[in-house]
Amino acid sequence: MNNNKLEAPPLSLLDRYRGREFKPLYTTTVTVSGGETGHGRASGVARSNDGNLDLELRLPKELGGSGDGTNPEQLFAAGFAGCFHGALNLLGKRIGMEPDAIAVDVQVAFGRDPMDGGYALVIDVRVRIPGVERAVVEELVRNTERLCPYAKMARQGTVNIVAVVD
Repeated sequence: MNNNKLEAPPLSLLDRYRGREFKPLYTTTVTVSGGETGHGRASGVARSNDGNLDLELRLPKELGGSGDGTNPEQLFAAGFAGCFHGALNLLGKRIGMEPDAIAVDVQVAFGRDPMDGGYALVIDVRVRIPGVERAVVEELVRNTERLCPYAKMARQGTVNIVAVVD
């Protein structure tokens, strides 16, 4: 059993970076294979390169699946919520708050895109910080939107897709 006490990240993560190039601080890779149906979304297996993530993907009932497993939208919502919560927490601590009661709900809707006839995701983020004035929460959320890499990615579209042939 691991007896290490969990710690929040340091406020120094809020320090501005002044470099000219993207500077990776952490990199991970998750590989999805097709599973029973050969379709990663319907029966895939998702595994991280360090082995900490290892789960089966399943289509939700709304998309014709069994609904008895995790789907990519849930994983995306969890990542977005975790990142946004962490950034919000750091910014709250920087102004002297003890934001222990912060809750971040991220709703991800997968659907049809009227712009191109394909598919799109719509993301709704809701933040609750009980006992804090609305104006303070609204300012924290605006600042968190600028800091959180998931929010920046969703707004700016910073995804690199490369075809690799082995």
